[in-house]
Amino acid sequence: MEGGRGGANVAMVDWLVPLCMFGAAWMWMHRWGQRGHRGPKSWPLIGCVVEQASNFDLLHDWLLYYFRRLATFSVPMMSINNTFTVDPLNVEHILKTNFRNYPKGELIHERFVDVLGDGIFNVDGEKWVRQRKVAVLEFSSSKLRDHSINAFRTKALKLIHVLSLAACSNQAVDLQDLFMRLTLDSICEVAFGVDPESLSPELPSVPFANAFDEANRLIIRRYVDIFWKVKRALNLGAEARLRRCVQVVDDFIYGVINTRRAELKDAQPDSTERADLLSRFMSLPNEEGAPYTDKHLRDVVVNFIIAGRDTTALTLSWLFSMLCEHPRVVQNILEEAKSVLAANGKGNGTVDFDKCDVPDFARLLTYQALNKMAYLHASITEALRLYPAVPLESKIAVSDDVFPDGTKIKAGNFVSYAPYAMGRLEYIWGPDVMEFKPERWLRDGAFQPQSPFKLTAFQAGPRMCLGKDSAYLQMKMTTLMLLKFFSFKLVDNHPLKYSMMVVLYMANGLKIIVSAL
Repeated sequence: MEGGRGGANVAMVDWLVPLCMFGAAWMWMHRWGQRGHRGPKSWPLIGCVVEQASNFDLLHDWLLYYFRRLATFSVPMMSINNTFTVDPLNVEHILKTNFRNYPKGELIHERFVDVLGDGIFNVDGEKWVRQRKVAVLEFSSSKLRDHSINAFRTKALKLIHVLSLAACSNQAVDLQDLFMRLTLDSICEVAFGVDPESLSPELPSVPFANAFDEANRLIIRRYVDIFWKVKRALNLGAEARLRRCVQVVDDFIYGVINTRRAELKDAQPDSTERADLLSRFMSLPNEEGAPYTDKHLRDVVVNFIIAGRDTTALTLSWLFSMLCEHPRVVQNILEEAKSVLAANGKGNGTVDFDKCDVPDFARLLTYQALNKMAYLHASITEALRLYPAVPLESKIAVSDDVFPDGTKIKAGNFVSYAPYAMGRLEYIWGPDVMEFKPERWLRDGAFQPQSPFKLTAFQAGPRMCLGKDSAYLQMKMTTLMLLKFFSFKLVDNHPLKYSMMVVLYMANGLKIIVSAL
């Protein structure tokens, strides 16, 4: 019996040794075939999974490292390839020239559906077309614009009150958290017609906002967790936490929807039509001509919250982190504002810029006045160049294609462009690429826009962000009101690093000492 087992073991060794030698030789030949290769390391069967997963928390800088060598490269992962590019011509090809070949696709849709549902950021085809058409009409509405401006002004005044209390106590504040509260209250007012009052002086915990942020952190990891579907089916680990977060988000949104339906049902026939987006979508048919269901409304609103809350708050956060280090830029912003508001007020008995109080100054910041402030616009745009709120975008190729630079794309594979890396490359922006320099956007004092395929913070082509003007409006109003009445100083040795999420979230917040002027 023992001799039989020994013979079997010898036979197994005789079989395993050449197999292992063959495997080692195969992997060596694979790596040898990549000699001189300047992209990420790829291995048989698993592709670049190991290197990408080990660098996931610093993914944008990992990609930037390779983009400084190559404008376009491939990152194979198991059974699918992802081609990354920062070439503006390739980006234009993806977003405009061959737009129909690069939808979100089912692979991306299924990764984000638990949070985004079938909202405008996560669908293609007729669903996207219909939501886009409705959104275009709404965002071009003067009624919505006026409603938004009033909301932005009201919430900014509340933020000033919170900062005034902080200035009196000489305590550090997390400005990113305050901006998140500001934009949450603002977008909920614009989108829902409700105020969560998260910017109250006591800064209450907001379960909806906390769950929303945690869901964003968890869902992005589906790109590197090959077992996420199994975990979701079994309700395990990160997928179980994600499900709980989504439930909190849904409870809040469905509660608002139910309340609004009841209000509209009880409203008098001659009552004034509400200006918020939820009420507007409730009054319109969906892509099939039927009223929007609660699920459709939930998806629509969640996507607008992401667009109106996270992106604006994070851009303001990164902007103020740089304004703390560039007092010259702060001075230029204030001098421009003083000049513009003085010109606007000639003959109208306007209040004195240097002596006006907070409410008077807020009233001066009209849509027309803010649109004339080119240096302020350039400063925000420069922040977006270095710190785009959405640092990485991916699509799926429907058919085989060839990029303008000659890169071959196979049907069914991912293609991605990287706004974070694009804003940090010398061959796109010049040798001063890492300088925070609003002047690069100005010519003879006027704002000089550049190709949207070079600065892709708001996407470009048919999917160009509809809320761009609204976002700039809120950021300008908030920035001016804060700089007019406060000075800001970064807490010593405070680390400014991003957290790996769908958006470019500051991992440690933005700890600031604020002083009243």
